[in-house]
Amino acid sequence: MKILVVGRGGREHSMIMHMANNQQVTDLYAAPGNGGMSEHATCIHIDEMDINGLCQFAKETAIDLTIVGPENPLNAGIANRFQEEGLPVFAPTKEAALLEGSKQFAKEFMKKYDIPTADYATFTTVAEAKGYVEEKGAPIVVKANGLAEGKGVIVAETKQQAFDAIDEMLVDKAFAEAGATIVIEEFLAGKEFSLMAFVHGNQVYPMMPARDHKRAYDDDTGPNTGGMGAFAPVPDVTEEILAFTNREVLQKAADSMIKEGRSFTGILYAGLMVTAQGPKVIEFNTRFGDPETQVVLPLLENDLVQVIQDVMNGEDPQLQWKDQACVGVVVASAGYPGTYEKEVPLPIEEPAANTFVVQAGTKQSEQGLVSNGGRVLLVGGRGEDLASAAALSYAYLRNYAANEAYFYRKDIGRESSN
Repeated sequence: MKILVVGRGGREHSMIMHMANNQQVTDLYAAPGNGGMSEHATCIHIDEMDINGLCQFAKETAIDLTIVGPENPLNAGIANRFQEEGLPVFAPTKEAALLEGSKQFAKEFMKKYDIPTADYATFTTVAEAKGYVEEKGAPIVVKANGLAEGKGVIVAETKQQAFDAIDEMLVDKAFAEAGATIVIEEFLAGKEFSLMAFVHGNQVYPMMPARDHKRAYDDDTGPNTGGMGAFAPVPDVTEEILAFTNREVLQKAADSMIKEGRSFTGILYAGLMVTAQGPKVIEFNTRFGDPETQVVLPLLENDLVQVIQDVMNGEDPQLQWKDQACVGVVVASAGYPGTYEKEVPLPIEEPAANTFVVQAGTKQSEQGLVSNGGRVLLVGGRGEDLASAAALSYAYLRNYAANEAYFYRKDIGRESSN
């Protein structure tokens, strides 16, 4: 088989590391890839948003399966174009990807089909938005409607913080068109978890739950980021919680997308909060989560390619999981999620047994491997429990402990973390 993975981050590197073990995969390509993917795949210099270029490459190279990682090409219609050309692709259409591409659409969809989520209202004007905050009080959540790389969400602890977030989005245009419409939501108290599933039409195959740490600094302080680490499984997510989420969120969403004429094929991701009233959806994503993928895939016993083929063929992939835990810690550039320096050399050494390094914002240069983004890499450990898995990750991270160009959280994998 010849496989093309579209993307350049840690999520895509994790997928490629998993697929590289498949003896049937003769050619593995990444577009555009990053500094670490070339160990397992051929990186081709085609941007993930160059849909015409990707389509042409897939045809000329006779690619058997394309898997799309990032959200932007999904919402630009990459799956539609590949399908029009008769090219096998595991990804939702533009119409289905709107579940992530528009928070307004997602909230209206959940309300229509009785999928549990926070109360909300949508605004395009500052005065009405601030009036709503005055009425509801704080804490409250302000979200840019469109795609903002995981940064368009402000959890405002005071009304003034909410007003500032409204001004940032609607007046200062901090997120450009993505923030031209905003969604203001009820603040949900509880513990978060993420649940991804392989989906094809009304067939839904949930993965293992994971928990992402979104705040930049220890003890869940600092600004929201794209994710500073993750772990799986999640001890406080019970079988009862999972059964409810599978039935009332994932399955109901897949069934309802068919009713909407937006039948879903690909990875459906639910970000959830376990509240006093039960699990509620914070957001839907329409692709593998990052960094959750980096700790879930290492626990998957099945071959990823075979799973995707089974799902696309309407067959149950019979998912099997290792009886272990996995903890992944993100190493980020100093200053992230604000401004940061690029092209800083990266110390990389061979990881110990059951430890792995997934590269995200990296590239190869004349100096060797250097940084090329905010979240640079993830160091993962796999062990009998969360504590032993975390110990493996942090043992490797001694290489970065005194390096002022990078930082990482010291508390990833604690069971009590949100």
